[in-house]
Amino acid sequence: MYIFIDESGIDKQDGKSSIALVYLEVDKLDSLQNSILAIERELGIEYFHWAYSKWEIRQNFINKICKNEFSVKIALIKNPFKSNSAYEYALEHLIIEKNMTNIIIDGKKSKRYEKKFKKILRDKGISIKKLKTGNDEGYPALRVADAIAGTIRYYNEKPNNENIKNIYQQISKKILITISD
Repeated sequence: MYIFIDESGIDKQDGKSSIALVYLEVDKLDSLQNSILAIERELGIEYFHWAYSKWEIRQNFINKICKNEFSVKIALIKNPFKSNSAYEYALEHLIIEKNMTNIIIDGKKSKRYEKKFKKILRDKGISIKKLKTGNDEGYPALRVADAIAGTIRYYNEKPNNENIKNIYQQISKKILITISD
């Protein structure tokens, strides 16, 4: 099993940040990543990123990726994102599987962040060698986590927005667990 993690809104001063964990079975990784690349070619984009995409692209990308097999766990954490304790709590309760191949986190993280994350993994009996950082250009599956984190945060901020309602409806079918503070 692979877990891809992305956050959205952690730099905001109000609202909530979202953390999306996308779970993929090992044998489904290549299939999903190839599907993402094909969807991006079909949409005429180099690679999907929530923040840089128009609503039409967001809608089409999410509709198409949701046809693939994956599941999602979500955490919503109040901003400002000052305390890591809520983040740590969320990770402790969302990452419960032991049989994973890798955990890939989007973006370069500070040593302090990595140290705390590794402690969480060790406390759960999970090898820290499984933790990797990457970017969404190098790991197409991280683009799914980015899309979901962006959707969840935006939906939480503006649940009556018609654009986000349609997108959230697709994503919600993939969500296994949501933790909110």
